[in-house]
Amino acid sequence: MTETRAEIRLPTQELRNDLPFYTRELGFRLDMIYPADDPSVAVLSGHGLRLRIEKGAPEAPGTLRLLTDDAARLAGPRVLTAPNGTRVEIDDLNPPLVLPETDHAFVVRRLADQAPWVVGRAGMQYRDLVPSRLGGAMIASHIRIPDGGPVPDMVHFHRVGFQLIFCVKGWVDVLYEDQGGMRRLKAGDCFIQPPEIRHRVCEASDGIEVIEIGVPADHITEIDHVMTLPTPQQRPDREWQGQRFVHNIGAEGRYHPFRLPGFQARDTTIDQNTRGVASVMVARPDGGPTVWTRHRGDILFTYVMAGGLTLEGEGKEPFRLAEGDAFVIPPGLATRYADPTPDLELLEVTLPGKPDTEILPE
Repeated sequence: MTETRAEIRLPTQELRNDLPFYTRELGFRLDMIYPADDPSVAVLSGHGLRLRIEKGAPEAPGTLRLLTDDAARLAGPRVLTAPNGTRVEIDDLNPPLVLPETDHAFVVRRLADQAPWVVGRAGMQYRDLVPSRLGGAMIASHIRIPDGGPVPDMVHFHRVGFQLIFCVKGWVDVLYEDQGGMRRLKAGDCFIQPPEIRHRVCEASDGIEVIEIGVPADHITEIDHVMTLPTPQQRPDREWQGQRFVHNIGAEGRYHPFRLPGFQARDTTIDQNTRGVASVMVARPDGGPTVWTRHRGDILFTYVMAGGLTLEGEGKEPFRLAEGDAFVIPPGLATRYADPTPDLELLEVTLPGKPDTEILPE
């Protein structure tokens, strides 16, 4: 069986000065050193790395980052410089998730404006629905896979505060940690992926399209090289940071009066299963008159899945919106969803869940 190792080479002018630093201060182990009479090469290992420190090597010293789950115990500086010039940064292995303060704005993103599609992870195509990302508070993506079939994905997870996958066209098969076997997400269905739940996208139909919401906008996707899916156990009540996995079936939903007069909506149960972190509703006209309202939440994002409406905002030009368009309404701005078509269908995502809504007088 062939054995292969990888080394990172760092230069030095005097090896004897570097060895105490790397072994005593940084905790590396000396594995090899030569020649014996006047050492010029030392190989060290530790913290998942193998370093070759070589006298006269042509490379620049570089930067070495050491990540630890107990950074608080380090009384010394977080940035060091080795005798050979290598910069050493000591940082948290699992830094806390930072949720930026929302930079509120009235945002309208229309499909007809030809926003660019870009190729992202696993070959999927992404369209940014909120370019400002509200100051980093959230990201909303329209994702599609034109040619279906197996998806070149790996078991992974996301370091997020909230994440929604809502299918608007086609279907996609996904495996989730502790949730049994393959789950098929169809048009009108949605998943919430609790923070750090392991999952893998396996196969998709031709023309699959989903809306993905992530909080905050910049979050880490990490590959899990150890876990194999599906996991043997099924734990529907398990929580990840207070949130449960949700697979909501759109066809089984029932419609009730919505927070906006003139509309009815079905609840995806996400408010309940995230303990109020977010709510996700699918709304449609009920035939009654529409009115002016304002909400008192933080983030209110809406995607037009079918039909059309005129979005009116206080002090704003009205926008006629159609399928594929999206908008964000900041708290306190008076708006009205006027002239909805009978087939209008809206996906509304609010953080926190179920915001207070004020009905304004005519």
